[in-house]
Amino acid sequence: MKLSTRSRYGTRLMLDMAQHYNQGPIQLNEIAKRQDISLKYLEQIIRPLKQARYVNSVRGPKGGHYLSKSPQEISVGEVVALLEGGAKLTRCSDSPETCDRFEICLTRYVWLEAAKAMYDRLDRITFADLIGLADVACREDVLEHQDSN
Repeated sequence: MKLSTRSRYGTRLMLDMAQHYNQGPIQLNEIAKRQDISLKYLEQIIRPLKQARYVNSVRGPKGGHYLSKSPQEISVGEVVALLEGGAKLTRCSDSPETCDRFEICLTRYVWLEAAKAMYDRLDRITFADLIGLADVACREDVLEHQDSN
């Protein structure tokens, strides 16, 4: 199973915005440079995030985008589910009419359980948690560097 590029880049976009939370609106071209993601692609990804009210925008010369909630109020699971089009791994999980074997398919249970396990875990990870991990990693790098000198 692979997550789409849309979900992976959308998570990076949201994390970047979380890292700059309360610093005012951020222009997408700044995020594109920091994350090494095409501006055009970020423009596509930000639309559903705005529609779902995770992100707000301000127009004008000092305009840009900002999180509409704090990083501790937004989970990675919410963002991934939004950008993947739902918290399911297979189409038949949501739409039984797409599969002729729906009523007798024993593997459907596996896909439902796998999706539940994955999204249950992703829902417990907030963007604030990821920022905390980055802080810990930075401190460990500093300590490692000090130890080697």
